[in-house]
Amino acid sequence: MAAGVTLEKMRRRVRLSRTAVMTAIATGPIALWLAVTSTPTTVQAATSKAAPTRASASKEDPAGYAQVFVGAWLRSSANDTSTAHARLAQSMGPDVDLPEPVEGTQPRLESVTAVRSTQRSGNAWSVTVAAQYADGRLRNYAVPVVADHDDGSFTVAGAPGVVSGPVRADVPQSPYQLTVPDSDLMSAVGEFFSAYLAGAGEVDRYLAPGVTLSPLTPVPFRKAMVQQVQAIEAVAADGKIAAEGTVVHVLAQVEARDDGGRWPLAYELTLAVRSGRWEVTGLESGTVQEGGRS
Repeated sequence: MAAGVTLEKMRRRVRLSRTAVMTAIATGPIALWLAVTSTPTTVQAATSKAAPTRASASKEDPAGYAQVFVGAWLRSSANDTSTAHARLAQSMGPDVDLPEPVEGTQPRLESVTAVRSTQRSGNAWSVTVAAQYADGRLRNYAVPVVADHDDGSFTVAGAPGVVSGPVRADVPQSPYQLTVPDSDLMSAVGEFFSAYLAGAGEVDRYLAPGVTLSPLTPVPFRKAMVQQVQAIEAVAADGKIAAEGTVVHVLAQVEARDDGGRWPLAYELTLAVRSGRWEVTGLESGTVQEGGRS
């Protein structure tokens, strides 16, 4: 499609609702959010607050649209335009030629994921979509998309191009630099994760008053063992409990096991001392763990 294609032409040729796109995306990878509620204090288990690779979403961001298009386009063939994938690709990018894969020579497409979207100028966007294949191959496609700023509709404005993927970012130095020795704090962290991840006891008994944590249902693991705990604040190793009201922020490396294998996990915890024992006041996953040490 020529670069100067008008939005009026786009409206005439394709009209795929955002609702339909999001329904299609729902079959792809799902981000894990641990739902946590609290009254009056809130413990939140969420992903890291670090800046995402992809641009901030807005009603005009076509990342999901491009992701659906690339999935359909890669699964289609110019030799059979009657398939559902071919029809979908042509409806989303009516002037884009379909590929002509040689039957039996291509590895199976496992998934497609939008990894970056950039607004180039006006209503023109470029979305990078990563395609992962069954043989481990990863190929990145840059997809030109035109957005209608009035109603949020999109169209693919040209053929995808194979590009290099986003470069690997430098990981900042973790604030968790102090190793927590065997102590009451270490025991409290270990018992908490045994209850939370493996159902070994009630989670509530490890939480501060007024804090509630939604359980993982069903219990995902049969065993959870803390391998290492690192802290921001220094923690005494003499076996004595810290003073009342002491607060510590830790990063726990947890090994969880189920019938399917071993799973290394990491969680950020905030704990405080009350009545001579450590209690959990905050939980978060997806934190930066290591990086540029000085």
